[in-house]
Amino acid sequence: MFFASDNAGPAHPKVMEALTAANDGYRMGYGADAEMDAVRARIREVFEAPEAMVHLVATGTAANSILLATMANPWETIFCTKMAHIHEDECNAPEFYSGAKLTLVDDVDAKMTPEALRSAIEGEETRGVHGPQRGPVSLTTVTEKGTVYTCEELAALTAVAREYGLEVHLDGARFANAMMTLGCTPAEMTWKAGIDTVSFGGTKNGLMGVEACIMFDPAKSFEFELRRKRGGHLFSKHRYLSAQMLAYLADDLWMTMARDANAAAKPLIGALSAHPEVELPWQPEANVIFFTAPRALHQNLLAGGATYYVMDGDAAQGDPAERLTGRLVTNWSTRDEDVRGFSSLL
Repeated sequence: MFFASDNAGPAHPKVMEALTAANDGYRMGYGADAEMDAVRARIREVFEAPEAMVHLVATGTAANSILLATMANPWETIFCTKMAHIHEDECNAPEFYSGAKLTLVDDVDAKMTPEALRSAIEGEETRGVHGPQRGPVSLTTVTEKGTVYTCEELAALTAVAREYGLEVHLDGARFANAMMTLGCTPAEMTWKAGIDTVSFGGTKNGLMGVEACIMFDPAKSFEFELRRKRGGHLFSKHRYLSAQMLAYLADDLWMTMARDANAAAKPLIGALSAHPEVELPWQPEANVIFFTAPRALHQNLLAGGATYYVMDGDAAQGDPAERLTGRLVTNWSTRDEDVRGFSSLL
């Protein structure tokens, strides 16, 4: 029973088949492969954005960092929440690539609010040349607490950013999971809500390793390409990135995998919610579940074969009654028998 992370799940067989097919013969390198042309056309179709520029990188950190570097000057600050990927999980890579700093905005359940964003923006550009200037806003959904921004919430935040002439980046490492939760279209969750750029994630949702960087305004596309090359993230054998993304998009496989991952989480949420010793600090809205329980319950679950991250403290040693936080993450390959097994252990 492995619920540690969707990063740990396998790549989908159709993705592996696409990689094998791409391995036949010769292709031009550095993104000049025919598969990339097909990826670009398909993403433009899916996002209803015929002018969008699409570039591929192998990691989410590269996607977020190079996009934000293209959007922010070194003397600016990027607005994000404390639990955003770009603050919590990327070892200062956005700062490294952009030269900008991060300004942390207060959140409610890991989601930024318009009021908090306005306050944070107003707090900058107050010291003239001596202080950071206002830069882009970066939002993460699914958030690192398992919550999801509605399209209306995204639009409210981008409206505040627009008042100050700021662009907005969406970190969509789990973009598909969030979209399945909302039941909306990719366009409604992005440019129709005022989003300027998107890190369209695939690695957490059944790909071996590729993310699409989508820019709805093509004006800075070449700058992104230069930064990608300079930063060491332009693959020479690019076709292997393209092949993955093309398989992901074919027959809406990306949506099917996200739907299956979210569906696998629902019985786990139900089982945890029904347990008298378990509390859910945030209502799970996609495929990421946080729960608190006494150390003794964590120990029993782990001993029974349930694998997950205990987020605070040592599950093995300490007061049996002390409450610890655990995290479960489902993915496209999560097995029904593992979900039933975990529920039985509870």
